[in-house]
Amino acid sequence: MMILYFSIGLLATIFGSLVGLGGGVVIKPVLDAIGTYDLTTIGILSSFTVFSMAVVSTGKQMKKGFKVEKNMLIITAGSILGGGIGNSIFGIFLKTLNNEGLATAIQGMILAGLLILVLFKGKLPKYHLHNLIILFFIGLVLGAIASFLGIGGGPINVMVLVLLLNMDIKKAAVTSILIILLSQFAKLILIFIGAGFGGHDLSMLYVMVPGGIIGGLVGAHFNHKLSHEAIHRIFNTAIVALVILNFYNVVSNLV
Repeated sequence: MMILYFSIGLLATIFGSLVGLGGGVVIKPVLDAIGTYDLTTIGILSSFTVFSMAVVSTGKQMKKGFKVEKNMLIITAGSILGGGIGNSIFGIFLKTLNNEGLATAIQGMILAGLLILVLFKGKLPKYHLHNLIILFFIGLVLGAIASFLGIGGGPINVMVLVLLLNMDIKKAAVTSILIILLSQFAKLILIFIGAGFGGHDLSMLYVMVPGGIIGGLVGAHFNHKLSHEAIHRIFNTAIVALVILNFYNVVSNLV
């Protein structure tokens, strides 16, 4: 079992760091499919693993010359606030439904829909926004969606950065990881201050976090080695696989 969870953390964060997926978008539906943990525990496991990946990946990218720009900081600030809002909405959502299977199915449907939209980002119009208030609001929405779905928000971040800030896929991937780093940190702090981590089986963190650290280093390394075209192909292939997995989770939780 420990090997399985280490592998999930490792492979998810390699893709997460390489193409900006973050890892949570992989970890969340995979753990949903395995069905060992409840939604709240899955969210915590995912957040810790993705946060550990984002720390080492961002550090490595900065050593290689990645510079944090003002617009990135504004979006990230918005995503931190949005993460808190999304986490609160998720708590209300879960309590209102009082049905984990239905909640998982709804999350899966929303995520699958967003991922399909990501696949067709090339068909959507592109902009180059500069207004700081708009950028902050964009970050807030991204953070809220990511926290509500428990995914970190990687592919959605990448789509928005490409379409609204006119970034290339490689720069969008690295910026997405920076957003995930700070928004997941804020989410974990809020959970700790609020309900805390007690009452959740977090034993698999001992293998998932090391997997996330290794995955972050490996993914960041290959992000510099591969071409824009290769990263774009890997990104799209991963998205297709995740759409299929999320539809599987939706059907298995509704039947």
